[in-house]
Amino acid sequence: MIRIRLDIAYRGTDFAGWAVQPGLRTVQGVLEEGLSRVLRVPAPRVAVAGRTDSGVHSRGQVVHVDLDPAVWASVPGQSARTSVQAMTSRLNGVLPDDLVVHRVQEAPPGFHARFGALLRRYSYRVADSFELHDPLRREWTLWLRRELDVEAMHTSMQPLLGIRDFAAFCRPRPGATTIRHLQELSWTRVAEGPDTGLVVARVQADAFCHNMVRALVGASLTVGQGRRPVTWPAEVLALGQRDPLAAVVPGHGLVLEEVHYPADEDLADHAERARSRRTDEHVWEPHG
Repeated sequence: MIRIRLDIAYRGTDFAGWAVQPGLRTVQGVLEEGLSRVLRVPAPRVAVAGRTDSGVHSRGQVVHVDLDPAVWASVPGQSARTSVQAMTSRLNGVLPDDLVVHRVQEAPPGFHARFGALLRRYSYRVADSFELHDPLRREWTLWLRRELDVEAMHTSMQPLLGIRDFAAFCRPRPGATTIRHLQELSWTRVAEGPDTGLVVARVQADAFCHNMVRALVGASLTVGQGRRPVTWPAEVLALGQRDPLAAVVPGHGLVLEEVHYPADEDLADHAERARSRRTDEHVWEPHG
């Protein structure tokens, strides 16, 4: 089999999340259907770097699919294009406008979209005044009515960085660990560019458990609105129990920005270590 890497982007508004669900339109379902049409084979199953929830968007999602060499070689048909060129063009030709394939390539040995990833980075955008409520960006920005204390939000999250048990900020799954390495959670008010004026979070970790990013954002907003002190998120983390004030915010403000992988020569070793660790810990697919 030949492993093919796809770098994709999607607007999550009209998708019921990543994973295939009966009767629902999902990113995985639409992508696999598109692959089936292009390759003229039963829908091949893809592996993904990080499963996203309903409404969540992505600029930098990564998936892989394993194909029979004969099927891969047949993609260009009678054209002079390579399989990579033909797959990119033909797949984008059958996919809807809210799902785009940016890049197709034959994956290097040892590559695995999920287990090979070193980190995932998300962003979350908030418009905290009527002046910033732009209908043209409504689908990817959370609207609030009162100005946030961005400095307090940022300060409140810094004690949560590092390897921690995030049980207080994850939806529990039977037998699944909630230990993650949160590498960055920063809040800034953007001074220039297309996001000028917006309050934007940058969240990076090795992986995320279910609802983790949106719960951390919810706790940040509770502090930013003055309903709890800056010490409160760390106290919630230490207790290890969900707090109703750390509400899970809507998915439409969340974007999977990028997924990083090690150098090609380190891919196999890293994927094997990650696979063993996640098997031992009974970790489910990474989520936003």
